[in-house]
Amino acid sequence: MNKSLTSALAAAALAIGYATTALAGEITGAGATFPYPIYAKWAEAYKAKTGVGMNYQSIGSGGGIKQIKAKTVDFGASDKPLKLEDLEKDGLMQFPAIMGGVVPVINVEGIASNQLKLTGPVLADIFLGKIKKWNDPAIVAQNKGVNLPGSDITVVHRSDGSGTTFVFTNYLAKVSAEWKDKVGNEASVAWPVGTGGKGNEGVANFVKQIKGSIGYVESAYAKQNKMTMTMLQNKEGQYVIANDDEFKAAAANAHWDKAPGFYEILTEQPGKNSWPITGASFILMHKNQANPAQAAEVLKFFDWAFANGEKMAAELDYVPMPGNVVKLIQGAWKTQLKGADGKPVYH
Repeated sequence: MNKSLTSALAAAALAIGYATTALAGEITGAGATFPYPIYAKWAEAYKAKTGVGMNYQSIGSGGGIKQIKAKTVDFGASDKPLKLEDLEKDGLMQFPAIMGGVVPVINVEGIASNQLKLTGPVLADIFLGKIKKWNDPAIVAQNKGVNLPGSDITVVHRSDGSGTTFVFTNYLAKVSAEWKDKVGNEASVAWPVGTGGKGNEGVANFVKQIKGSIGYVESAYAKQNKMTMTMLQNKEGQYVIANDDEFKAAAANAHWDKAPGFYEILTEQPGKNSWPITGASFILMHKNQANPAQAAEVLKFFDWAFANGEKMAAELDYVPMPGNVVKLIQGAWKTQLKGADGKPVYH
């Protein structure tokens, strides 16, 4: 991690922290670890500008959904979008805040970042436990000239309820019928093999420590921790690397205006440059707000982030929401978020 990013995250940790008690002039949120790096940068800059801090607990999407349902935070965050019927059942609305990519990361002796090529079916077979060695013929066939060791493969996955897992398993279910039938696509699944780490941080740490391992993390975590990433074959048969342009290519296929409740999944999108494991991270809020002024503070933060946070997002390889989508989001705020008096929270 470079020095400037380290200091930014360290400073943001003071603003965001992991406390559960809100302070005056503070917004509270909890959930997905996927967007934590960019929320940290936004929070630091926003507090410097406005004096309003954000206490965000990076506890995983499952935890974020539970906390917003329990009304213990101002907003929840999840990389697994909730379907319209689930939103309505719990009196919630959701909107996308940022997009980015999930990347396979490895710790294999002699293999550099973006040197190893994997197809979707091969990746699925590794996580199914069917491919057990790094020099398995299925991996060798895609990597002519790469010196692959005969060492065992150790799979590392998330142990907590995770939107990153939802995005990752959604992709695997699209490229492998066996994965779809045996494991499925959820925020938490019964993993056939492997060891679990909590959060993107936990998976990243395990992969860094365990020789011969493979895991999956949000791209910012991979780059911050100087992890070895793999290439992936996309829907068009092209091997692509995980970076900003490839995430943007996949995100360009999103049709937010036609997505009820902003429910949109961006895995395995068409386009020769599209990164196949791309996803959005969502914010969850209650439609009926007991404290409209506090809800308005949350919206002011994201309004500011949409207008001013694009450069910071790009520096961490996230894809900001396009201007036309921001207008859709703001329109949803006006019609869906209201105080006890029935008046809109957002003006």
